[in-house]
Amino acid sequence: MAAVAAIAGATAASAYLNAKFHIEKDLKELYSIRRGRVHLEKLKKQNKVNLYGTFRSNAETFPDADCLWTPTATFTWAQTLANIHRYAAFFISKGVRPGDIVAFYLNNCAEFIFAWLALASIAAAPAMLNFHLRGDALVHCVRVAEAKFILVDSDMEQRERIAEVESSLDGAEPIILDDVLKAEIAALPSQEPPREFQNQVNATTTLALRYTSGTTGLPKAVRTPITRPYQITFGKFADLGVRKLPAKNADRWYACVPLCHATAGSVSMGSLLMGVTLCIGRRFSVSNFWNDIRASKATMFVYVGEICRYLLAAPPSPLDRQHCVRLIYGNGLRPDVWKRFQERFGIETVAEFFGSTEGMVTFFNVCRGDYIRNAIGHDGLLMKWYNDRRFIPVEIDGTTGEIFRDPKTGFARRMPHSIGGEIIVPVPNKSAFIGYYKNPKATDSKFERDVFHKGDLYYRCGDSLRRDEEGRWFFNDRLGDTFRWKSENVSTAEVGACLGTMEGVIDANVYGVEVPGYEGRAGCAAILLEDSARASFDLQNLLRHARKGLPQYAVPTFVRLVENASLNNSHKQDKVTLRKEGVDPTKVSNGDRLYVLRGNEYVPLGVNEWAEIVSGKSRL
Repeated sequence: MAAVAAIAGATAASAYLNAKFHIEKDLKELYSIRRGRVHLEKLKKQNKVNLYGTFRSNAETFPDADCLWTPTATFTWAQTLANIHRYAAFFISKGVRPGDIVAFYLNNCAEFIFAWLALASIAAAPAMLNFHLRGDALVHCVRVAEAKFILVDSDMEQRERIAEVESSLDGAEPIILDDVLKAEIAALPSQEPPREFQNQVNATTTLALRYTSGTTGLPKAVRTPITRPYQITFGKFADLGVRKLPAKNADRWYACVPLCHATAGSVSMGSLLMGVTLCIGRRFSVSNFWNDIRASKATMFVYVGEICRYLLAAPPSPLDRQHCVRLIYGNGLRPDVWKRFQERFGIETVAEFFGSTEGMVTFFNVCRGDYIRNAIGHDGLLMKWYNDRRFIPVEIDGTTGEIFRDPKTGFARRMPHSIGGEIIVPVPNKSAFIGYYKNPKATDSKFERDVFHKGDLYYRCGDSLRRDEEGRWFFNDRLGDTFRWKSENVSTAEVGACLGTMEGVIDANVYGVEVPGYEGRAGCAAILLEDSARASFDLQNLLRHARKGLPQYAVPTFVRLVENASLNNSHKQDKVTLRKEGVDPTKVSNGDRLYVLRGNEYVPLGVNEWAEIVSGKSRL
């Protein structure tokens, strides 16, 4: 009996320690990281890091299963493989050879996938141009890639934008992917690409050139290696309980966010590597989204930025839970949306990740309950020890945006993880970061030397994160979004999350604005209201709500009631345009209304009121 009691006691103690320190979860995560690395190294040694080769093997295993779904057509794996062969033949006929780059200026479509895998089969790669780009930014992206030619969507707006800059494209020939060209490609024989091309695919081959958003200048290109989707697929995705073909209940993954972006691009390649049907929506639309989800029988969808916020803002419908989605995957799901979205639409699992195009700092949170909701990641005891040495928060100068340096020592100030700061990563040398393509100056700007002692080298993440005492990681702000007002650092994410819970508010986009005669920046909240709330919305209730949930210095000095959402090409909040316009009534666009905080109320801000603030007659 004593032995039984001892075993029972040990079991109980083990269960307690595991529950308290999340040891089992951490071991699974560490195993997942190792599993992805080991599998990739095995493929490298066997020279099997080949997207086309893996796809072909899947197509031979389940040729008649659905591979690609679009609102207008569905393609089996065998049909998709045949189309890949035809597009490869087309590219070869245009002179594309291993190592070449072809620019994609395409909306989401099945042809995007045909063309991408066709290039992969001949050791070439696409430059993923955002289909919203125009003018100098468009020209810049094509020039950086030194593209052979540009595959252009038949959409008339994109054709016109290309025509506007064609003379500046340094010889890159636009080729319109219209019905005529599609028919010509469809008439080509479906034959495997030449072996001498296929054999040049290896672990160093480029999967794609992707571009940063360009919010602080022209977009920067980042070379994504062909190994990346293998790392993600056998690392992150393996923890999602993916149901693969040929199982009858195999998953179907839906993406309507741009395939040119890393999030949807990773999901598309990952699904095709694993044997999961990929469902493609042409563009995100609140009115069409759930129709596509139901028609495609999707079991997962990809979200980025504010997509879930705008789906949640749509009027409730009896059809809200009539879908097959069990999982959503993406980044940027905000705390004021997360739980409400899950409850309204009956979503069981949220797989939220944090990362960047550059890929040096990543977190992953597969959330199935309340404990780690709103977090971007979670560390138990083992992962805390592991990540404490990898991801280090440092204090940032709120005025310059640079790492704060102690005047006496010249070194940075490490912050407690519970407070957070910009995350920096120790690296042995600069080659640890893949760098910006053909842009050494921009690459160098991501590094900081002599941070804690002479000679050390760190990579700057550019984002402020924190980890609470329970090990949950949270996003604070992107560097440059935090602003300083009345000697205090204000987190735009904190203010936005607070205001976003106010009834009637769809979105609160918070940023700092310059005001003549004042140091730092004053807070401004651009508020988008539900249609039903516009006539009756009470700004004084908003002020009371803000004062209840925020420190006094963080309560917005200005409010801008906007007519339309301000989002960038990644469906994330666009603060750049709003910051440029500021709160000068003569510069504010779209008929938006401005208000300024006076005592215990927000009052309209017009030209005369602004003049008094600028002259110093009226103080903030």
